[in-house]
Amino acid sequence: MSAIHGAPAVAPELYINRELSWIAFNRRVLAQALDEHTPLLEQAKFSAIFSNNLDEFFMVRVASLKSQQEAGVTTRSDDGRTPQEQLEAIQRELRPLLDLQQQHYRHSLKRNLSEYGVHLYDYVRLNRQQKQWVDDYFRTAVFPVLTPLAVDPAHPFPFMSNLSLNVAVLVRDPDTGQQQFARVKVPQKILPRFVPIPTELGGRGATPVYSAVPLEQVVAFNLQLLFPGMTIEGHYFFRITRDADLELRDLEADDLMEALQEGLRKRRMGGEVVRLEVADEMPDEVVQVLMEGCGVEAEDLYRINGPLGLDDLMNLLAIPLPLLKDAPHKGRTVPALLRAQRSQLEDGSIKAEDFESIFRVIRRGDVLMHHPYDLFATSVEEFLSQAADDPSVLAIKMTLYRTSKDSPVVAALIRAAENGKQVMALVELKARFDEDNNIQWARQLERSGVHVVYGVLGLKTHTKVALVVRREKTKLRSYVHIGTGNYNSRTSSLYTDLGLLTAREEFGQDLVELFNYLTGFSKQQSFRKLLVAPVTLRKGMEDRIRREILHAQEGRGGHIRAKMNALVDPAIIGLLYAASQAGVKIELVIRGMCSLRPGVEGVSDNIRVLSVIGRFLEHSRLFWFANGGEPELLIGSADWMPRNLDRRVEAVAPVEDPVMRQQLETLIELYLADTAAWHMQSDGRFIQQQPEGEQQLVQATLMERWRGGFAAERPAG
Repeated sequence: MSAIHGAPAVAPELYINRELSWIAFNRRVLAQALDEHTPLLEQAKFSAIFSNNLDEFFMVRVASLKSQQEAGVTTRSDDGRTPQEQLEAIQRELRPLLDLQQQHYRHSLKRNLSEYGVHLYDYVRLNRQQKQWVDDYFRTAVFPVLTPLAVDPAHPFPFMSNLSLNVAVLVRDPDTGQQQFARVKVPQKILPRFVPIPTELGGRGATPVYSAVPLEQVVAFNLQLLFPGMTIEGHYFFRITRDADLELRDLEADDLMEALQEGLRKRRMGGEVVRLEVADEMPDEVVQVLMEGCGVEAEDLYRINGPLGLDDLMNLLAIPLPLLKDAPHKGRTVPALLRAQRSQLEDGSIKAEDFESIFRVIRRGDVLMHHPYDLFATSVEEFLSQAADDPSVLAIKMTLYRTSKDSPVVAALIRAAENGKQVMALVELKARFDEDNNIQWARQLERSGVHVVYGVLGLKTHTKVALVVRREKTKLRSYVHIGTGNYNSRTSSLYTDLGLLTAREEFGQDLVELFNYLTGFSKQQSFRKLLVAPVTLRKGMEDRIRREILHAQEGRGGHIRAKMNALVDPAIIGLLYAASQAGVKIELVIRGMCSLRPGVEGVSDNIRVLSVIGRFLEHSRLFWFANGGEPELLIGSADWMPRNLDRRVEAVAPVEDPVMRQQLETLIELYLADTAAWHMQSDGRFIQQQPEGEQQLVQATLMERWRGGFAAERPAG
């Protein structure tokens, strides 16, 4: 086989539909909820994540397909399906999963929680005292905020906001005998979805630790107060999902912010209805009224045998029962940074003569972080905090894609500007579902004197990089952070991500030029060390795959290992198929969507794909190429997706320190050896291993190793 030039085309039958692959991922999330080994309140959490994921899937992906369908688009997807065929396949795959989720909630989760005193009651099963308390709660806390809306010739069908939970009410006028329809919106955004009932009121089963009843039932069983003099003949719950994707043109910053704010107002109300969920017992005639009022077809209807909108189960994690949750995990400070913590200097944990600035540590050698095992606060946040206050620091530049509320990162940037430093923050306003938050941050930063920019026209800036420029003696030195995750304090404890702090000169030069590309009119086409999308990243990755093919052809063996969130790019998949056929061994850890088919005879025999789903969301991206015995390893913000390679600004950086390279090689070996991993079959299904004996779970192993001093300064293992 000769060298590969260009990307081989992928036949439709060798490409798995990305929407169906995403559903397969969410099926693995649901499996965590159904797993009896998952602590009960963590089961509730995973069920909530499953529902929240589905909401976003409908608001964006299904909405896009429906728009294509309505526009008469007949272009087929990479796996050969029309938009209509994809929508039909989505429905077939989803309905059984929704049934599984509800069966688990009704017959497993509620019953098992009650054995520990956590009672999720239906209103009809409350005792007399509890009903009295709930009814009083309705009168004082719920009734005043409700607005019943009649539907008749004088009152058109009311507009309903996105993801709203509602009660459809059938009432009859005893004087005229006429039946009428009304809608009551459940105020779950301003009141608890699960209304806590005082535990001293008792209940069935174990001694109550927490008792609650769904808010929609509190409303439904007190409807008589909303319709005095009328006969309530039936109540039925329903929920709608609307198209919530924002369509934005390439606009200048001021216009972009204005367009986003208008788009966000529209999103809160929502576009076309793309899903109607109704209680399974809702009569067909009521369903028909809703379908006509919402403008949906039969394929958009989902009958649910249980509570709607189970994403609110996430609130149960606040119940103070540690026995029913994962054991707390507290990361550690990277050993190299232990003496660089100003907080420990202030509280006397270390003496002034033992303290050294974080910049001195980084000058001595690169620092590798693996969050949440390594604390974000004592590494990345400490780096930016010291930069804000260090008189020798002249400038700070960084990208902000998603950040947390009350962000220490933003606070550091504001403080740096107030200290007279040149501070630039690229705030990505188009980070989906974080637009409003980012607009607020942008305004706050600008008011504080930070120079805020909004990136390159036509591209979303997804890269995670920070640059600190410091005056040292007679020269300026650049300090760099390159990561795989967002500058977000909250998610840093929930997501696994990698980060690198370095003072290597070429990295600093690359970031200076990257920021010029982001803020000015630069048409930079090459970088020294970084692979940058949309300029060099695709070619850099494709060239490395081709290099492994040549190594295999010339008898040096080819080997690729990669970990990422998603693999759907047809060109990359075509090259991986070619590499497999050339004898390259390919091992992939893909958390979410994977459109490649592994293990197809004569095509992908040498490709293995697995997925790890655990208590932390696997978010790190890591790419390893054997390179004929001189391994190359890179980390960064990009998945192998067209949007990351072609339509976003991304940065992927080599890890050059040999000790850290060895650590990351050991890390990916741990992922590949996870005994609970899901292994992808050639038909796209994922099957979880069921090994006998002691299990080796990568996240548990890493938590244990970090507690035992699995230091970033020495080889792991």
